[in-house]
Amino acid sequence: MTAATRESRAFSPSTFFAAAAGRLHGRAPERSAAGGGDHVMNPDFALADIAYRDAAVLVPVVARDPEATVILTERMPHLSAHAGQIAFPGGKIDADDVGPAAAALREAEEEIGLDRSRIEIVGYLDPYLSRTGYRIVPVVGRIEPGYSLKINRGEVANVFEVPLAFLLDPANHRRASRAFLGRERYFYEMPFGEHYIWGVTAGIIRALYEQVVA
Repeated sequence: MTAATRESRAFSPSTFFAAAAGRLHGRAPERSAAGGGDHVMNPDFALADIAYRDAAVLVPVVARDPEATVILTERMPHLSAHAGQIAFPGGKIDADDVGPAAAALREAEEEIGLDRSRIEIVGYLDPYLSRTGYRIVPVVGRIEPGYSLKINRGEVANVFEVPLAFLLDPANHRRASRAFLGRERYFYEMPFGEHYIWGVTAGIIRALYEQVVA
C-alpha cells in the first residue's frame, strides 16, 4: 500500500467521523472554557483586555468516498472585514440563535444556501479566540454528497472543496508572519492551489488536526 493510499484511507468518511465523534465535544463548550486562538502563536496579545463577542463557524465535512473533503468559501473583495479571505461559513451568534450550532447553520444557509436539513452535527472544537475580538466556536458538520448551494454574492465570491487529507496533514501547516502594528504577528498558512488559507481559518484547521488526529 502506498503512502498516498494510506493517507486517503485515514481520511475516508467512516474513519474520520468515527474519530471525530470520539474526540470532539458532544455539547457546545461553556463560555468560560479554555481554548486556543491567535494568542497561542502570539503570547504577547493582551487577552484580558478584550471583551470577546460570541461567534460560530461551520466546518462542513463532505462524506465523499474514498476521501472526505471540506467546504470553504472565498469572501467578496469589497467587504469591510476580511475581504477576499478564505473562510468557513459563520458569523456572530445572534440573540435568536439557540447556541453556536444554530448560528453556524443559519450562517451557512445565508452565505451559501446550504440547507441545514442536509447537515448532521458531529461535535464541537474548543473555542478559538481571535485577535479581532471574537470567541469562535467551530461546529463540525457532516454533509452528504449531492448537496446544492445558492451563493450570496453580497458576501461570498466562490465556494470550493479541499481534500481533508491535505488540510489535516501537518506538513501543510506552515508557520508564517507579517508585521502588524509594529510587531511581528505569527499565524498558520496552508496554500492550496490558487487559494491562500491563513489566519483564523488555518488556525481552526490546525485545531481540528490537534483535537481529532494528533
